[in-house]
Amino acid sequence: MISVAALTAAFTAMGVRPGTVLHVQASLRALGPIEGGAGGVVDALSEALGPDGTLVAFTATPENSSTSRIYRAAVAGLSPAEAEAYRERMPRFDPATTPASPTVGALSEEIRTRPGALRSGHPQTSWAAVGPLAAEITAHHPLTSHLGPDSPLGRLYDLDARVLQLGVGMARFTAFHLADLRQPGVQVREYRCVAPDGWTTFQAPDLDDLHFADLGARVLAAAAGVTTARIGAADCRLVPVREAVDLADRFLRTTPAAS
Repeated sequence: MISVAALTAAFTAMGVRPGTVLHVQASLRALGPIEGGAGGVVDALSEALGPDGTLVAFTATPENSSTSRIYRAAVAGLSPAEAEAYRERMPRFDPATTPASPTVGALSEEIRTRPGALRSGHPQTSWAAVGPLAAEITAHHPLTSHLGPDSPLGRLYDLDARVLQLGVGMARFTAFHLADLRQPGVQVREYRCVAPDGWTTFQAPDLDDLHFADLGARVLAAAAGVTTARIGAADCRLVPVREAVDLADRFLRTTPAAS
């Protein structure tokens, strides 16, 4: 079992510095047994960041959307009446109480529920943060910029944040959406979800992440600021958001992602 003290030392050795804005993506299963589980990982990260650091997590909730892959899988094969009954049971999003989706990992929920954590109000693609810059990161999140430059993800770019990936590959590097949105001809589609006041519909860019693994491999081959380490049983990396997004933008303009 990895102790909190050993984790703190490992994060520091990777380059996590006091005062950093840090978005963490993690597979706790990949890390292996950790003292305190998800809470122990957050404790170690908080210690490495110090009181001036800000810890950030993606706390998305695709389960409350009728336009998400999760919804389509859930209603596949149901009759129209059964699908309607399923929609009726879908919970409203409440930024204060709605758990982060299991698809984004247990660490995101741990960060969301930390004392002092703040969460953005987007009913599908919210972000949580704890630390001095939490309010700046989460305060503004319009429906139409779910993962765009006006979202908390855009604030991570502006603040020159780092992404700590613990047993997670570049296929899940959420910030690549910022590079996608810089490309010409971005399509817009309709999204539907259960917001705090009930069902809402909005138009926003049509985003996907199916090309992120290949794009990530190209970015890692060219990036100068990435550090890597083996922590527990997991391959881990620390990635500068701004460098990764700018490289991805350049590569997409040279070889656009397949549609």
